Amino acid sequence: MYLHLGNSFSVNGDNVIGIFDFENTTVSKRGRGFLPGAEKKGQIINASEDLPKSFVVTAENGETRVYISSISTQTLYKRTKFDNSEEFI
Repeated sequence: MYLHLGNSFSVNGDNVIGIFDFENTTVSKRGRGFLPGAEKKGQIINASEDLPKSFVVTAENGETRVYISSISTQTLYKRTKFDNSEEFI
């Protein structure tokens, strides 16, 4: 299963660690530190040209990536609920 994040970005659903609300996560001290730390490590990928609403953390082959998306966490979560006959969400 692949999860479409916006524009031409999709990730393998098996690699998704979490889907986070951009605004709510950046309220806490730990949340505010996460994104700048990921940016310093070169882990941020901007999957949107619009205002960010969420970010998706993935891990594959020991590498962490953080995708910034303009799609809400609710919509992304709904896209993870799929019928096993579907290959692309």
